Amino acid sequence: MRIFKNLKIALKALLHNKSRAFLTILGVIIGVSAVMMMLSIGSGAEVAVTEEIKALGSNLLLVVPGSITSSGMRTGGGSSSNLTLEDAQAIARIPGIVDAVPAIQRQAQVIAGERNTTTSIIGTSANYEKVLNAPTSEGNFFTASQVEMWERVALIGATVKENLFPHESPLGKSIQIINGPRRVTFRVIGVLESKGASGFVNRDDQILIPVTTAQKLLFGTKNIGSITVEVSSPEKIDQVSTEIASLLRLRHNIPKDKENDFTLFSQKDILGTLGSVMNYFTIVLAGIASISLLVGGIGIMNIMLVSVTERTREIGLRKAIGAFKRDIVLQFLLEAVILSTAGGVIGILLGYGGSFLIARIAGWPAVITPLSILLGFFFSMAVGLFFGIYPAQKAASLNPIDALRYE
Repeated sequence: MRIFKNLKIALKALLHNKSRAFLTILGVIIGVSAVMMMLSIGSGAEVAVTEEIKALGSNLLLVVPGSITSSGMRTGGGSSSNLTLEDAQAIARIPGIVDAVPAIQRQAQVIAGERNTTTSIIGTSANYEKVLNAPTSEGNFFTASQVEMWERVALIGATVKENLFPHESPLGKSIQIINGPRRVTFRVIGVLESKGASGFVNRDDQILIPVTTAQKLLFGTKNIGSITVEVSSPEKIDQVSTEIASLLRLRHNIPKDKENDFTLFSQKDILGTLGSVMNYFTIVLAGIASISLLVGGIGIMNIMLVSVTERTREIGLRKAIGAFKRDIVLQFLLEAVILSTAGGVIGILLGYGGSFLIARIAGWPAVITPLSILLGFFFSMAVGLFFGIYPAQKAASLNPIDALRYE
């Protein structure tokens, strides 16, 4: 009965200053909704990218330059790549391997007439179409002979087509790809089938060119950035991985006591690494968003201290007619918890709607778990409880005689 009586008093006191109460919980509303949306963004992006990787098939291996250190960091990648086109060709001859697709990727400016865009340029081989599931919606993929002859032909993604050729067919048209001082003209021979954006990856915003043309004419390098290996069956992944490692160590003249200068990833490895990265990413985003919850809690404590000062005579009167210290503490704690919980509920509703809006814009699923809703609710209650303790204790500690004399 005492709790319900104090709850009634607390609600009456808060409703007496509706505008101030709303402004007080604004920080909690923003904090809870931001945390929910950040959790949803992280989870949705992870689901989208995971589905994209799974769609490539479970029988793929990825070879990248650099080794994994004991701390889990990869070293020696990027511009220091030591993988070559000959490595890919040698890997393709290993029994149990269907194909090996080399790739070198850079960002570059592309010009077509008066239009230009910056996109991802991927130099690769003719078997990219089959292994990486990249069919064309218009035109044809380049052939092995065009790769051997360093021909300046290109396939463009759907997004690139919209940016450079919005109202016409790009087939047969010329584009210029600029990489530093190098400016190479390519003829468009096909448009890649639209795959859409998944998470942070947009396979429509890219241009494919022959790997030899990319090496010799555009990027000026003998090395490649990665090799995607298609294995005949998922059961042979481990065996083939061992054989690839042995072959590359031999080709790169790596002594027995030295680490590999390359790293092999299976789909399982990639998904595991992706999960870890996305978890860290989500935690960081949620941590940043939680700062506004802290600010909201400080706002609640500030207003509660003001409320204690304004209601000093009321507190003195209640204590004079027999109210216990615990009654005063309970009343002000209830007011703080009601404020923060109300902010939490509104924040959850806004976060729920905002998550779906962001997911729709980004093109990935909105992932809102019951756990995130419960966390938002109980965390907002905890904020009110924590930041309400000091004002409640201050109110309960007032001397009733001094409080009654307060003007």
